[in-house]
Amino acid sequence: MTESSSVSPISTQARLTPVNPITTSEFNNLLIAEISSLRKFARKFSSDYQEINDLVQDTLIKALRFWQKFRTGTSMKAWLFVIMKNNYINNYRKTALNRTIFDPNEDAADSSLYSNHTENAAESKFMNDDIKTALSKLPKDLQLPFKMYTDGYKYWEIAKQAGVPMGTVKTRMHVGRIQLKKILKIYE
Repeated sequence: MTESSSVSPISTQARLTPVNPITTSEFNNLLIAEISSLRKFARKFSSDYQEINDLVQDTLIKALRFWQKFRTGTSMKAWLFVIMKNNYINNYRKTALNRTIFDPNEDAADSSLYSNHTENAAESKFMNDDIKTALSKLPKDLQLPFKMYTDGYKYWEIAKQAGVPMGTVKTRMHVGRIQLKKILKIYE
């Protein structure tokens, strides 16, 4: 008998099914015992007391919701830490996405926008002139991607127009940014 045939594969369902099923009260007791550990672990993600409490609460809710997936013999603490880490990552992604979305209904006083614009008009003109001068100092193959990108073209459109692979366009943008940073050092 070969070695591969002597090993019996375990089905996914069998791996997820607890060997010794745990009762609800046993699970709850294990869960309650780990709450202080969860609070300590949550401090790695935030120093805000309210955020820590929210993260612990979300973790406990998910653990209670999916308690049947907990397998006896596994570490309750490790299982809860994975749930907490995944919660934090998911919440962070949602928050980051919400910050990037423009809300046209958001209150923005037109007069304050106008006053900020007029106060900064002279400074902006000098900065724009300096940027244009810096761009003109770049080699021609680095200028084209920047000009097209600022005009709203996507990388793949710039690549098609320039007749080069998209990776080349990204590299040229990267190299161009580095050179522009050196030229425009006074604005750092």
